[in-house]
Amino acid sequence: MWIPTEHEKYGVVLASFRGTVQHGLPLEIGDTVQILEKCEGWYRGFILKNPNVKGIFPANYIHLKNAHIKNKGQFETVIPVEDTVITEMTSTLRDWGAMWKQLYVKNEGDLFHRLWHVMNEILDLRRQVLVGHLTHDRMRDVKQHITARLDWGNEQLGLDLVPRREFSMIDPEEISVTELYRLMEHRHRKKDTPVPASTHHLFVHVKSLMSANLGEELEVFFHIYDGRENRPLSERFFVRLNKSGLPKSPEKTERQCTLFVDLGSSDLRKDVYIVVHLIRIGRMGAGEKKNVCSVQYRRPFGCAVVSIADLLTADSKDDHLLKVYACNTESEWNQIHENIIKKANSRYNLSGSNTGLAVALQLLHGDIEQLRREYMVLFTRGVSITRKLGFSDVIMPGEMRNDLYITLERGEFEKGGKSVARNVEITVYALDVDGQILKSQVAAGSGEPGADEYHSLVLYHNNSPRWAEQIKLPIPVDMFRGSHVRFEFRHCSTKDKGEKKLFGYSFVPLMQEDGRTLPDGMHELIIHKCEENMSLADCSRYLKQPFSKANLPSNNQTLKGTKESFWITSFLCSTKLTQNGDMLDLLKWRAHPERINDSLSKLKEIDGSEIVKFLQDTLDTLFGILDESSQRYGLKVFDSLVYIINLLQDSKFQHFKPVMDTYIESHFAGALSYRDLIKVLKWYVDRIVDAEHQDHIQQVLKASEYIFKYIIQSRRLFSLATGGQNEEEFRVCIHELFMSIRFFLSQENKGTSPVAQTQAVFLRTFPACIAKTVESQLYINPESRCILLPVVLRLLHAHMQEQKDLVMCARILTSMLSLIKKEENGTAEPVVSEEVQLIVESLLGVLLRTILEISNRPQPAGPSMRLQFQDVTGEFVACLLALLRQMSDRHYQQLLQGFSNKDDLRDFLLQIFTVFRILIRPEMFPKDWTVMRLVTNNVIITTVLYLSDALRKNFLNDKFDYKVWDSYFYLSVIFINQPCLQLESFSPSKRKKILEKYGDMRVMMGCEIFSMWQNLGEHKLNFIPAMIGPFLEVTLVPQPDLRNVMIPIFHDMMDWEQRRSGNFKQVESKLIDKLDSLMSEGKGDETYRELFNSILLKKIERETWRESGISLIATVTRLMERLLDYRDCMKLGEVDGKKIGCTVSLLNFYKTELNKEEMYIRYIHKLYDLHLKAQNYTEASYTLLLYDELLEWSDRPLREFLNYPMQSEWQRKEFLHLTIVQNFDRGKCWENGIILCRELADQYESFYDYRNLSKMRMMEASLYDKIMDQQRLEPEFFRVGFYGKKFPFFLRNKEFVCRGHDYERLEAFQQRMLNEFPHAIAMQHVNQPDQTIYQADAQYLQIYAVTPIPESQDVLQRDGVPDNIKSFYKFNHIWRFRYDRPFHKGSKDKENEFKSLWVERTTLTLVQSLPGISRWFEVEKREVVEVSPLENAIEVIENKNLQLRTLITQCQNRQMTNINPLTMCLNGVIDAAVNGGLARYQEAFFVKDYIMNHPEDGDKIGRLRELMFEQAHILEYGLAVHEKFVPQDMRPLHKKLVDQFHLMKSSLGIQEFPPYVRASPVPFTNGSPRTCRNSVPNIISPDAGRGVTRRSYPAVNRYSSSSLSSQASNEVSNITGQSESSDEVFNMQPSPSTSSLSSNHSASPNVTSSAPSSARGSPQMAEKHKHSRENACLSPRERPVSAIFPNPLDPAQRAPPHQIGDTTLPRSDPNLSAPDKVSAKNARSQSPVPNSDPHKRAQCPRSRPLQPSASPRAWCPAPRFCPAATAAASRP
Repeated sequence: MWIPTEHEKYGVVLASFRGTVQHGLPLEIGDTVQILEKCEGWYRGFILKNPNVKGIFPANYIHLKNAHIKNKGQFETVIPVEDTVITEMTSTLRDWGAMWKQLYVKNEGDLFHRLWHVMNEILDLRRQVLVGHLTHDRMRDVKQHITARLDWGNEQLGLDLVPRREFSMIDPEEISVTELYRLMEHRHRKKDTPVPASTHHLFVHVKSLMSANLGEELEVFFHIYDGRENRPLSERFFVRLNKSGLPKSPEKTERQCTLFVDLGSSDLRKDVYIVVHLIRIGRMGAGEKKNVCSVQYRRPFGCAVVSIADLLTADSKDDHLLKVYACNTESEWNQIHENIIKKANSRYNLSGSNTGLAVALQLLHGDIEQLRREYMVLFTRGVSITRKLGFSDVIMPGEMRNDLYITLERGEFEKGGKSVARNVEITVYALDVDGQILKSQVAAGSGEPGADEYHSLVLYHNNSPRWAEQIKLPIPVDMFRGSHVRFEFRHCSTKDKGEKKLFGYSFVPLMQEDGRTLPDGMHELIIHKCEENMSLADCSRYLKQPFSKANLPSNNQTLKGTKESFWITSFLCSTKLTQNGDMLDLLKWRAHPERINDSLSKLKEIDGSEIVKFLQDTLDTLFGILDESSQRYGLKVFDSLVYIINLLQDSKFQHFKPVMDTYIESHFAGALSYRDLIKVLKWYVDRIVDAEHQDHIQQVLKASEYIFKYIIQSRRLFSLATGGQNEEEFRVCIHELFMSIRFFLSQENKGTSPVAQTQAVFLRTFPACIAKTVESQLYINPESRCILLPVVLRLLHAHMQEQKDLVMCARILTSMLSLIKKEENGTAEPVVSEEVQLIVESLLGVLLRTILEISNRPQPAGPSMRLQFQDVTGEFVACLLALLRQMSDRHYQQLLQGFSNKDDLRDFLLQIFTVFRILIRPEMFPKDWTVMRLVTNNVIITTVLYLSDALRKNFLNDKFDYKVWDSYFYLSVIFINQPCLQLESFSPSKRKKILEKYGDMRVMMGCEIFSMWQNLGEHKLNFIPAMIGPFLEVTLVPQPDLRNVMIPIFHDMMDWEQRRSGNFKQVESKLIDKLDSLMSEGKGDETYRELFNSILLKKIERETWRESGISLIATVTRLMERLLDYRDCMKLGEVDGKKIGCTVSLLNFYKTELNKEEMYIRYIHKLYDLHLKAQNYTEASYTLLLYDELLEWSDRPLREFLNYPMQSEWQRKEFLHLTIVQNFDRGKCWENGIILCRELADQYESFYDYRNLSKMRMMEASLYDKIMDQQRLEPEFFRVGFYGKKFPFFLRNKEFVCRGHDYERLEAFQQRMLNEFPHAIAMQHVNQPDQTIYQADAQYLQIYAVTPIPESQDVLQRDGVPDNIKSFYKFNHIWRFRYDRPFHKGSKDKENEFKSLWVERTTLTLVQSLPGISRWFEVEKREVVEVSPLENAIEVIENKNLQLRTLITQCQNRQMTNINPLTMCLNGVIDAAVNGGLARYQEAFFVKDYIMNHPEDGDKIGRLRELMFEQAHILEYGLAVHEKFVPQDMRPLHKKLVDQFHLMKSSLGIQEFPPYVRASPVPFTNGSPRTCRNSVPNIISPDAGRGVTRRSYPAVNRYSSSSLSSQASNEVSNITGQSESSDEVFNMQPSPSTSSLSSNHSASPNVTSSAPSSARGSPQMAEKHKHSRENACLSPRERPVSAIFPNPLDPAQRAPPHQIGDTTLPRSDPNLSAPDKVSAKNARSQSPVPNSDPHKRAQCPRSRPLQPSASPRAWCPAPRFCPAATAAASRP
């Protein structure tokens, strides 16, 4: 039995479970589950990420974890009892996991990899936290690191900002809104405007020196150098390398690594460098042989330089290999780095081709404490600190530093009796007052410990050496007095012994007599000569001598005149020692009490930077003086204190204010100072009214804030020391001081008087005082708060009313509201409730007005100002929300009852609704502040529920107020449509959290709207149609409950509109208009359409106006279908037929069903743009013509619309005409352009606008030229059927005819359609599908080619009309298309299949003609007729005769550059006939059986006979023409053709031609056969039921089924160099409808569909199967007619017909062999021949003997004859 679990509520899956048992829930490792029930080792529950699916799973697969349960029962939620950071990490990583995979899919590789690293890093840190072995500090650092990483990832993935306190997520319900806002603001500010680190640090790690010729130890010195000012910025970092070039002490990392600290942002410039000097320790000359000399010297080796700016761009983790350069002349060693920087190449060279120093360099940012936390390993492992020469920007109290830097600059030495210059080495010692050497106080640089002495470089043979070596003397302050530095000079001999001989010394004392230290700068020291063995141990002997040439008395010329000198530069960096005498006097006031007065007076003259450097000491001095002799110096000390306080107001020293604050809190010790400070301050305040000069008093008042701080801190210290003595006395003093202040402030003065200005100075700090009060303990104490609150509220009200000091007001109000919290049960304490009531009464109204005022102000320009502006708005908004959230029922009741009249209440409601609309704006908060937005929405909906009662009670019935109700509805609608409430767009976990905390606020608001709407009664009419659009937008939100609530409102609207005006046209119109715009924005879906339809139909069942209601609902539903299809199509990338078809469907719907002209025109232009994009210029023209036709040639003014300016109707129509003509021109549809040109020309003529008329006539002429001169490609047409329910509505179960693209053949078209509909299945047959296909839940495409049936027959039948003109009429304005399918009726004759081969001819009529506004149109009507075998035979031979005649004419008129097409055609017909082709027709139709069985076909048999004779006659004439033009190399083929022709005649039994064939010729006028105008029409017109059309059509196949083996055919093939299957043997103009073959650029139209079902193949058949397939799919018009007469020859003598492939398949035209097929294809565009009169022909005597024909040159056969000619021919 399943029992609800008590404690087992939450667990993690340990092993995957497939869930194969009944009701099993599949689980994966790591899933978290919530457990609901248990039963015998099984649990029932759900996975937290998908709570809707519940099931059972084994208990032993689950690791249970502790958890809190909220809302116990049906809707309980489980919160794991673990560190909140762990919980957040787990849920965040789950969310990231899904998004991380999407990054890979979207190809965002960079972020994908970065996120992967961060996720792994977080998992590692999570393990550390879970293990729980970390120290408290380390745990804090790890958590900080985790949250930083989480925030980074959330920001990169566009997730929400998480409010945190101490690394833990904050529940927004548990803190006040103001506090939440502050947290969000703080985190956002940190994220958005990262505070640029003011301090930077350079980390250096020396790896090794790579050099081929080392062999000596090296010293490496790093320092930072300013190239602009040519001075070092830092002390030196010193590393020793061994003979291999590796660090000498590898175990001590602090000796290889350093941190150059406290670099300012100004130091990160391109001209600041890291300079490295390398010194070798060894012999004097680098290449010297090893000798017995063991003395080693420090000698120059090389220098390397790198710019700090390069480190900003380089990857910080990479090692750098620095090139090492040596100087060409050693004397320039001191400036080698400058030469390298200046690139003075002549002065240095590479010290070795492969010498390089490997160093890791990395810039780190932030203060040193931050670095200690972030790079703990660095500091724990050991790193030396290399300081800057000088202080960092802020010196904090307690920081100690006392470093003296001495640079050995240069020396001037005499030869000293030597023939060459000396090799001078300096030894430096620091000695104390007793002359003892100070141990370890001489440092070459950081990194190595200090030494007792320092040996300089030795520069070879140089009497003016320049060393430029810096050393550091970190001598303690107390040892400074009396200490000095001694420099000993020695000559280093290079002889065998390598001695160092002392020859002189210099010294310098570190402190002067008066206590000032050695001044910074250059010092020229005297070199005192001495003997080699002189002892300098007793320093008292030389200290009495002068040390510097600058200090020499004027009478000592001896020393002044010596040439020998030594220069050093000194620089002191000390927090305790000064070089300023006045400062020193003040700090040493106890030593000279008589100078105190003077020192205090001179304080104001001391440089501010010197004061702030010794700020703590200076303040200690002032308060020390005050404590000892307050009577005497009280006033002066006070003035000095005021001066220092105001000095810190200066922007230069502003950052020292924290130093002052720290001093007051931690270092200030003047417990008695408060009395004197109060006394002097009161004395100044009392003198204000009478004083003439107010400047000094104003300075005092400016400093009053810090004066009070000192007073308070002093009193605190006194109380602590004495246990609170003299409390009463202190109160009295303070009271008197305040009374003085009050008196001075109460003086009434004119604004310009000095006292008034002083009052203003004092009051400027006043709001700050209020702010401090509210933030102090005084306000937190409930008793004192009762007294303070009314005062503060009054002041706030006054300031906010006047819009003054808003930043401060916001700060105060935030602090006040942060203190107020509701208890757990939602009620507040009585005291808190009273406070809330007070704040509401005092500030709610003014707060609303302030927010409105600020929001409507233009935003200030500067970024810092704008930030401040947004802060104020945000803080006031947070205050308003906090206040509303604290209000209970009672507060709302009191608030609403507090309005004296309806107008005030109305204004308040309008105001609060407007403010709420502002709060909902997307720009109110940054986009990732979802938490803040949800809190805002929760407060808004709660408040609206309270206020809607007031609205119902006060503004309904006779007191109805439209404006308030409208504002209410408007707010509700935009509330529901907010992006942050559209839960469907969130991840499941986020959606679940929101629903648990707040529910779906959209549904709550929707119910409220419905309830309020129901209350309106007859006032509803005020909101019809205005609210239709907004309510429609709400119903489109994809929330089923909300839709169910809101859709019925439309029924209500229809009902009220029906009552008012008897119809609901307004409702319909508004619905339709809004639907279009809303659905195009992506709103709405198929479910909505069904819901809308079903809910409203159900609602109107009982209404009297039911019929019109159903009609409206049906219209709207159909519109939705089309709009949804349109939207889905538009999401696709490129323009395709689907998009265009969909737009056409919608456009027609707007015109025919809705009669919405504006929408119709909008969609015309959308369709026009689509066509232009797809380069369908003809279709674009037809589309724009739709708009053009709506306009008249009138002067009616038209408004600005779409991209059209404001203009007259005439101007717009003119512009449209010109645009359409231009597009017809681009689409080569020039005939249509001409019509428009004429229309425009008529308009110009009627206005006598001859200039434009001339242009128009010229344009028209150019179009005529183009018709005659330019080639037009002839398109193919394809019939496409779309079957199945998965197609969009506008295509579903419909058939269309589509105009193909240029050069597009059936295979290409079919592939294109399958690409457009990737899920569609291509049907492999052409039969009409059955109902199962229609109703299938799939997409089926049925595609085959069709032949156009032109409408303009008279042009096509006219002789002499050029093909360029005819081609337009063949393929334009086509309404009807034909498709032929051959089949056998009755039993099939295996010997001669043509006896039973019928053709099923399907004619499709379209709704519009092609081309038109689309490349495809729907089929409106289909007719099917059957064509008999005889009629089929007549058509085939007619078409072949026409083709032959055309080719002959072209050849005669020399229109052919190549005779090959004619050769091929003749060869094909003669070869096929000789091989027994036409005999098939004889056998089939000219036998006695057939004539007896089909007496009604007599005329047709006669017609066929005529055509046979005509073909033979044409062939004879064709051979004659061929002989005339045939080239020499093809003569053998021609001879063969002539021989075969005679063979053919004899095989057909023709000896002579009958007279009607041989009759006197009608010449081909203009080279093309013409007929008389009154020719009798065809036997069977295209419209007849079962008949043959005399017009020609594209053939079905490209190849003949007759044999290709004849010699002639092979010869032709060889001559032309073309294979039989070539598609483009001759480059001639194609014309698909005049030849019996398909065009040269397209697959045959019926290639996949004209075969009987047994032989039909797939449209995608492989190339090798095409031949047999296409032979199987032949057009009926190519079916052979039998021979004209039964063959008189013996059957045995007759050549057998060629048979290829399966003889059971229907055959092609027997008159063609394969090469002919190829040629025929290229000769399709010739003149069609009008029909002759078959009846006249039938009257001609047939048995009359034929005369031999005259020479072929003498006459030309007329393919058709006038009746007169025929009569003449038949006369005896």
